[in-house]
Amino acid sequence: MSPTTLHLRSEIKHQEERSALTPATTKALVNAGYKINVERSPGRIFKDDEFVKAGATLVAEGSWSSTPKEHVIIGLKELPEDDIPLEHAHIQFAHCFKGQSNWREVLSRFPRGGGTLYDLEFLTDDTGRRVAAFGYHAGYAGAAVAIMVWHWQLEHGREPIPSLKSYENIGLLVKDMQNRLEAGVKKSGHLPRVIVIGALGRSGKGALDLFRAIGISKSNLLEWDMAETANGGPFPEILESDIFINAIYLSESTPLFLDLAIVATPSRKLSVIGDVSCDPNSEFNPIKIYNTCTTFSQPTVLVDVQNDPPLSVIAIDHLPSLLPRESSEAFSAQLLPHLLNVDKRNTDNVWLRAETLFKEKAATL
Repeated sequence: MSPTTLHLRSEIKHQEERSALTPATTKALVNAGYKINVERSPGRIFKDDEFVKAGATLVAEGSWSSTPKEHVIIGLKELPEDDIPLEHAHIQFAHCFKGQSNWREVLSRFPRGGGTLYDLEFLTDDTGRRVAAFGYHAGYAGAAVAIMVWHWQLEHGREPIPSLKSYENIGLLVKDMQNRLEAGVKKSGHLPRVIVIGALGRSGKGALDLFRAIGISKSNLLEWDMAETANGGPFPEILESDIFINAIYLSESTPLFLDLAIVATPSRKLSVIGDVSCDPNSEFNPIKIYNTCTTFSQPTVLVDVQNDPPLSVIAIDHLPSLLPRESSEAFSAQLLPHLLNVDKRNTDNVWLRAETLFKEKAATL
């Protein structure tokens, strides 16, 4: 029997430097008998030669669509927008299972082509916990960008913050945020007060770790989770902080956190919202004051409020790309034990659950 082939796509999203496979996980898969094809990629944080040294075969960028049907295609973010039916098994984040915009168009391509979507967001173990997630680094990066924007507002008011660039490692990011925090405190005369909702989850823990690492004291960190939001919102208490990090896992039971009426309150102190959960077009979005994702090129959207301070929302849907090497290494290592079973996906529970969910969602088309 021929070995199972995994085909790593080159990501097309602007400033997406992460990778579902790393040289280390590629080597482990090759050693286990898999054949790994890696598309050449000018933007990936790992160099092509690193994959070659790990035992992979380099193939042309974008060649996944013409590869043999039995190959398994793996990537992170969305495929190129198209209406062509998909015949392969795809492992990726597709963002089409929770009523997102264009979900029908995205999802329908798979059953029309006889393909299967194994959505990385819904690969779960027997307890229902995700087997691999970028949540920690999303929270960590989201908190960092919130500090950038807080400091920027103090110096430049409503002027948009310039585009973001990734950091080679966490140490460099922390040092930069410490400098920005120090400058912001000098300008404002106080440390920012921060509220994190979803503080007990992966993203919330990442956000809190960044704030602590740069020197924000415990007394300035308000940690909320499901218990604090159980009675329903909106929550005017959020307005008492300078920075709000939304780090929840979005579901239909999520209460409303903020709306335009609440943020128009004259006594509002809140000036920065880091929406790490970032699902503005979902009907379950709890922050109903904006309706579009932001990007590394345009990191914020300004909320239409007349009173000061200005109110900016960060809603970047690939925040871990701020730390592409470390976030990729952590995610791929978590995913590896299950990738080692991808040739047994017809019997392995993690893959079977994901396929069953795909079929259930496809049946609603």
